[in-house]
Amino acid sequence: MTDESSPYAPHTPAETEAMLDAVGVDDVEALFDVPDSVAFDGDFGIPAHGEREARREAAKLLGRNDELTEFLGRGHYTHYVPSVVEDLSSRSEFLTSYTQYQPEIAQGFLQALFEYQSMLVELTGLDVANCSMYDEATALGEAATLSQRVRSVSGETILVPEHLRAGKRAVLENYADGPGLDIESYPMADGQADIEALAETVDTDVAMVYAETPTVRGVVEERLADIGDLAEDNDALFCLGSDPVALSLLERPADVGADVVVGDAASLGTGTAYGFGLGMFATREEYLRQVPGRLVGASEDADGRRAYTLTLQTREQHIRKERATSNICTNQAWVALRAAMHAAWLGPDGLVDLAEDCVTRPRDLAARLDEVVGVQAPVHDGHHFREFVAHTDQPARAVVDDLAADGYGVHAIGEHLIQVAATEATAEAEEGFVGAVTEVAK
Repeated sequence: MTDESSPYAPHTPAETEAMLDAVGVDDVEALFDVPDSVAFDGDFGIPAHGEREARREAAKLLGRNDELTEFLGRGHYTHYVPSVVEDLSSRSEFLTSYTQYQPEIAQGFLQALFEYQSMLVELTGLDVANCSMYDEATALGEAATLSQRVRSVSGETILVPEHLRAGKRAVLENYADGPGLDIESYPMADGQADIEALAETVDTDVAMVYAETPTVRGVVEERLADIGDLAEDNDALFCLGSDPVALSLLERPADVGADVVVGDAASLGTGTAYGFGLGMFATREEYLRQVPGRLVGASEDADGRRAYTLTLQTREQHIRKERATSNICTNQAWVALRAAMHAAWLGPDGLVDLAEDCVTRPRDLAARLDEVVGVQAPVHDGHHFREFVAHTDQPARAVVDDLAADGYGVHAIGEHLIQVAATEATAEAEEGFVGAVTEVAK
């Protein structure tokens, strides 16, 4: 940091010394508490290579990856992304753009984001949607903290399904740690919420009830209105998790009493990207000023023409974090842009067609697997979306490992339970997959 030749450290040694004196430390390293086990020792341990050698080494390393056809789901889904999305979103004015603070040079990008928000509003039936969440887990965490700011009575319990994915729950618990929220689970029955058990759990100490449709096991939740009524009767926020493809076919969240809708919109425009997503967040207009992240609004310029701009973007989350409603400052705009492009390319009818395929394809695949000796599918009695759970007489882990050896990836979620996801992206592999299951399930 004191090297004058560095283009990234403009301070002179004298300036750095003056700052260290003001802080009261001897050197820059004293400003950081880095454990010795992870501290940089001055050597990366990476031998120098020329371009050809580096490319050869990278190809060798990437060649170690398993070539699997993924019938995986549980939050990450592969859909065909049209080439127009890749082509248009890779234009320099989109790809190199940071947050669109300057509306006079970012009208096209801002309009696309406004359309993305409008799409979420139409799909959810709620009034407000933002365009800047990390992923579905952080969106859920933001909904939990929102419940503390908008409810009129005290309550520190957040109720979630017992089948909530472990990673999502871990992020939620991290969010809950600061404000002292308690995360508790309610039982599931046959892949859906156990309404009777939930009714016994909800009381005035509950700040928010969270439900999902489809659930993590792919089952379409049939009694969302009952969950919404339970939350309303106890003055709790009702938060619903879903995604844009499912919402194009399922009942609108606003119609079942949802106050907030969260989820991952990266099923449109991005494809499978494990550990990466596009958080979806929509809510009622009365909570407008409590919405985290960024909002794009429509206004008029000096000549009376329709114009778009970032709106209600407070500076607290940047410079006075102790006063902020949210510390999310991420710019997921490019991913939201891709989702908007994909949705526009599909159109309303195309989006519904895609959603209907997400119902019929897993249904038909489950029926075929159910005919395999040693397999019962689906386990849950209900409508499924994209994925389903199957029972295997053989240990699930052995079945998963054997299928992986044959080039197919599925989840093991129990001693004798596997989970299978099917979309249009797996269509050509389904015949071989059924044959592989037939062999390994004996």
